[in-house]
This record gives sequence, structure tokens and C-alpha cells, in this order.
Amino acid sequence: MMILLGIGLQAQQTQQKVQVVEASCGQCQFHMKDKKGCDLAVRIDGKTYWVEGSGIDDHGDAHGGMGFCNAVRKAEVSGKVKGKKFVVTSFKLLPEGK
Repeated sequence: MMILLGIGLQAQQTQQKVQVVEASCGQCQFHMKDKKGCDLAVRIDGKTYWVEGSGIDDHGDAHGGMGFCNAVRKAEVSGKVKGKKFVVTSFKLLPEGK
């Protein structure tokens, strides 16, 4: 019984919460300067982070009308902040207007 309780507590501690964040091109929309080119970034609590684990073109044409280089979108994400990066375990782009 104690083993099962320990496993259950450990599983709860490793689960990451899902949160809604702003997602866009770090260079084009968030004006981040420490990389060249277009890269996916998120803004969490007013701070911007490069995304690791999901790419800017994984969610449609980044340079399209509502693409990340032209618009800031909402996304449901889970993951962890590590330095200047947000390492995602899930990334779901929300429909426009949500």
C-alpha cells in the first residue's frame, strides 16, 4: 500500500500544469534580439522565452496572415522554464479570437 501511495505522489509532482500563453515569433512580434531569423517564442507573465520542443512552422505558415510573424496568438502549453527557454511537453494553438 505504501509503495502505491509513493508512486501516486511522485506522478502528481511530475505533472505539469496547462496554461494559456501568448505565442508568436520572438523576433518579429516580441522584439527579442538574441537570435537571428524567425523562431517561436511564448510570453508568460510578461516575460518572453524561446520555445524548445515545438517549431514556428509546426503550426502553419509563420508568414501567413495570422502566422506567428504577423500575429500574437494564444496557445495552451505545458512545460518548464529553463533559463531563456520554455521547454514544452505540449503546445496547442488556440483558434483565433479565443
